Amino acid sequence: MAFALLKANWHSGYLWTAILQGFILFVCIISLPLWKVNEKANVDSETSESVGIMSSLKVPGVIFTLFAFFFYCAGEATSFLWTSSYFAGTKSNINSELIASFGSLIFGGLMLERLIVGFISHRLSDRKLIRIGLITEAIGILLVLIPSSQYYLAVIGFLIIGTGMGPIYPAIQHMAPANFGKKFAAAVIGLQMASAYIGSTFMPMIFGFIQQKTGIWIMPYYLAFFALLNFIFLELAYRRIAVYKNK
Repeated sequence: MAFALLKANWHSGYLWTAILQGFILFVCIISLPLWKVNEKANVDSETSESVGIMSSLKVPGVIFTLFAFFFYCAGEATSFLWTSSYFAGTKSNINSELIASFGSLIFGGLMLERLIVGFISHRLSDRKLIRIGLITEAIGILLVLIPSSQYYLAVIGFLIIGTGMGPIYPAIQHMAPANFGKKFAAAVIGLQMASAYIGSTFMPMIFGFIQQKTGIWIMPYYLAFFALLNFIFLELAYRRIAVYKNK
């Protein structure tokens, strides 16, 4: 859309977006036969049992992963919504079209990392992917924190932040069956997504109130705070799961 505003007009932006969406829909439709490959496979008796929310919450480590999801999505959604505002409020001599385009940096990083992970996920465990992602995110935040009136370092920093965030969400969900058992996996993933949406809904709004009092410059510190909490609660979950399985 920013490119359309720069080179054409908003009408063209909507048209180009619609074409891209139509292409994605076409790919999804022609891929439908792939989803039926294992349709006739026997259903695991362990996954056929239904479990409730309360019983899922009692599984060791589940609550820690819910907090981890909340904190991850708090940082992710804040980045989605406030990156352009950060550039507008902290950098000088940038036109509005360029500022608007910077809103796509996080999305670009996420796309890049998830493409890369698709090729290397069979070589690395989910936990390693998450840890590498968190380290990458921290490097990006540090780049954004470097004082400069120019925007180049911050652009690279936000792109790296998005790249670091890329594997975290899918990897946490992917390892749910191994961590909590197939019986509880579906219910736990549902709870994780609920926690994620709560974080995505409320924490960017809370950041808006905070930055009104302090200034938009506080954004990288806000992201660092949630990245740290994400790391802490994931590590707590891993330890709780390990203790339970070793009993």
